[in-house]
Amino acid sequence: MKEIKLKYGCNQNQSSARIYTENCELPIKILSGTPGYINLLDAFNSWQLVKELKEATGLASAASFKHVSPAGAAVAVPLNETLKKIYFVEDSNLSDIATAYVRARGADRMSSYGDFVALSDECDEQTAKLLALEVSDGIIAPAYSEEALNILKNKRKGNYLIIQINESYKPKEIEKREIYGITFEQERNDIKITEAMLNDLRTKNKIIPNNAKRDLIVSLIILKYTQSNSVCYVKDGQAIGIGAGQQSRIHCTRLAGNKADIWFLRQSSKVINLPFKREIRRADRDNAIDIYISEDYAELLADGVWEKFFIEKPNPFTRKEKKEWMEKLNDVSLGSDAFFPFGDNIERARKSGVSYIAQSGGSIRDDNVIETCDKYNIAMAFTGIRLFYH
Repeated sequence: MKEIKLKYGCNQNQSSARIYTENCELPIKILSGTPGYINLLDAFNSWQLVKELKEATGLASAASFKHVSPAGAAVAVPLNETLKKIYFVEDSNLSDIATAYVRARGADRMSSYGDFVALSDECDEQTAKLLALEVSDGIIAPAYSEEALNILKNKRKGNYLIIQINESYKPKEIEKREIYGITFEQERNDIKITEAMLNDLRTKNKIIPNNAKRDLIVSLIILKYTQSNSVCYVKDGQAIGIGAGQQSRIHCTRLAGNKADIWFLRQSSKVINLPFKREIRRADRDNAIDIYISEDYAELLADGVWEKFFIEKPNPFTRKEKKEWMEKLNDVSLGSDAFFPFGDNIERARKSGVSYIAQSGGSIRDDNVIETCDKYNIAMAFTGIRLFYH
């Protein structure tokens, strides 16, 4: 097949939409559902991301995509008991691909609501069962077990979009796109992210342990497929905060840092032991947790919102308690798709436990950024590579 007609384009009024190839067959099969334009943008971008993560790390990989940027992405690093609790998989003995999926989905559960999922490996029954519990628009993977396919075909009343991709497919070296009737052409960004990119350390601290090198590589690969400007915080093989598509670098760092903070605050006993009503759905529970963590909680508590979610009124998570808990977060890795222009980015990153940084370098204020890293004993590598994506 060389052409697939789509439901519509980016918006429903753009009713004439399709994907097609000119000289070869399309590398995908639609096993269930009807794709839309944005579905396939997410599918192809997320597939490239997980494929590259698997090639770079040797670990099963997964991504959760929304609006052409990852809400989360991860490789299969085993979960500790606390993460199993906050990811709702306490009783599960997870396969590698299920582990990667759970980590990717758990990075930013609010942003992942209604996502598109990508898996580097065959979707097994366990992963399909976990996915069946979540609100999601579709999935792309190289293969599906018979049991997994049966489960997913019943999702969303049979309308869940399931795509199988030929993992041996290689796109052309030159890519084209048309904007306002004008054709743009460039080489595909096929640069490989490797450990060698982390050798140019300009800071006093020149030690990056192997697990942090892996996390920096994961971060940089995620950034390669994230709308720029972007930064990405990673811990234990998993994105914990992604700031995408911001015009200012510091706003990327703040946005992603705030997401990383929420990810870590969810692991505190104050949050884990919240007295939820049994009938509360996952999405509502996620919303309630974000309210509980937020600075607005005292006001919302006074308005009686707690009665909707909880058996009894929980004690507020005070600013002092949150600060004390956040001081326990460390050894976080941070990647940036271009240079940091000011040391304020490092100041903000450190508040979210960043100990290792990879960025392109090349700012006229590199000295100030290096000096700020040295202030906190952060090891920072200059990759010399910009990873803009638009």
